[in-house]
Amino acid sequence: MSYGDILVVEDDRKISSLVGVYLQREGFRTKFAGDGVTALDILAELTPELIILDLMLPALDGWQVCRKVRERSNVPIVILTARCDEAERVLGLSLGADDYVVKPFSPRELVERVKAVLRRVKRERTDCGGIFEFGELCLDPTRRRVTLRGTSVLLTRSEYNLLAALMTSPGRAFSREQLLRCLYPRGEEVVERVVDVHIGKLRQKIEAGQPFRRFIYTVRGFGYRFSEEGEQ
Repeated sequence: MSYGDILVVEDDRKISSLVGVYLQREGFRTKFAGDGVTALDILAELTPELIILDLMLPALDGWQVCRKVRERSNVPIVILTARCDEAERVLGLSLGADDYVVKPFSPRELVERVKAVLRRVKRERTDCGGIFEFGELCLDPTRRRVTLRGTSVLLTRSEYNLLAALMTSPGRAFSREQLLRCLYPRGEEVVERVVDVHIGKLRQKIEAGQPFRRFIYTVRGFGYRFSEEGEQ
């Protein structure tokens, strides 16, 4: 079976070559970048199915690359990191990464993670349903599009999934654990405060400039809920 392009951003040529071999065996086409600047140059010309992104890169590190990618695209990102501390995982996921793999890693496991992320993305893209509107905020599940006052709002995949879960069930209180399952249905071990980080960024995007309109409410000690009709 043939898949689309995977961009591997890794400055260690041995690692990138090995990853490339395993990806190509599974039918993926591969592109390579040895630093962050080159990666962004490639992305200006290519829209890959997924990016495998090392954090420790010359010229422009993986954190900066991830931020810049998320400013213009929702392409899935799998982070490679030599560290496994909680703070780094939280930061990577809050920037919009879809998964992370700790070095040293099994190339076979990495490929399976890539395939799992792509399957998840495919399911999300094929979800369908009616359009949900609340005031000037509109969510179109079929197109996976969010607009505010008629203008598109660029959300990361995690931010969109959280908004979709909350907005399609207004008034329902979701626990942080329930919202984590919306983000990581495979049951990955992720700290609950990742939800708080994503919710904070989501609020900035949909509530900015609207001092008298709140869409998402905190349920103290539990989680979050979306506003009910008539609630300010």
